[in-house]
Amino acid sequence: MRRLNFELKQLCRHNRDGSFATRDLRERILTQIANELHHLGFHHMNARSLRPKHITALVQAWNERALALNTIKGRMAILRWWAEKVNRASVVARSNDFYGIGRRTLVSNESKACNFSDTQLAAINDAHVRMSLELQRAFGLRREESLKFQPAYADRGDHLLLKGSWAKGGKPRVIPVRNEEQRKLLDRARRLAGHGSMIPPARSFHEQYRRYGSQTTYVGLSRLHGLRHRYAQLRYEELTGWPCPAADGPLSKTLSREQKALDRRARLIISRELGHERESITAVYCGR
Repeated sequence: MRRLNFELKQLCRHNRDGSFATRDLRERILTQIANELHHLGFHHMNARSLRPKHITALVQAWNERALALNTIKGRMAILRWWAEKVNRASVVARSNDFYGIGRRTLVSNESKACNFSDTQLAAINDAHVRMSLELQRAFGLRREESLKFQPAYADRGDHLLLKGSWAKGGKPRVIPVRNEEQRKLLDRARRLAGHGSMIPPARSFHEQYRRYGSQTTYVGLSRLHGLRHRYAQLRYEELTGWPCPAADGPLSKTLSREQKALDRRARLIISRELGHERESITAVYCGR
């Protein structure tokens, strides 16, 4: 293993900022960046070797490969994390504008909702992974939440209570149980997990997290954050009576005063159920 790869792995292992998903992604991206720097001709680097020329070369390479804007922005955030941890924060410009990286557009009326087929679900041979996927779809859970989910604790009859330790940012939240299909799913989850979670007793969270990834990839599933988009869009129509803009519904600017009031109320509810606090974030899921 090259020195830079080794030292970046050690940096990640000794700085455990964020959730496991965040840490896992950060380590994978830093490994990719270390490999890319080597291919770009920067050999014999260590973690403290980072210089402005390296950042410029990486951004140029990413632009040449036409990486998505959000992908580049995410990688820049990880580069800043690296620079900060080795006391070289000044190496990376504070603004992405310095590198000609455009501003992210949060509002999009193009749907990012996704789903999976019964065939794909049946092809997953881990019952706990299958249940995690179904919980994500039914309640808009994040991946980590769906793995740590303990039905014996969370199921309060007419609502779910998620522990802060399961959720991003450590924020507990309430999600309503609204229909018979959700109720049957929770009953199946209780039978599967007993007093445990969606992580089998013989496995650690890390092991199950990676198993989830390998099993879903094997059956052709990806971008499963789209299940949260699907939940938000279905919930919007349920609360307002019409589809959201991302699902070919009317744009917010075309709504009447009464409809706009209902639209805002629905968005606030959806935001809370997804674990956010801002109404504006629903534009990412539902459009505007």
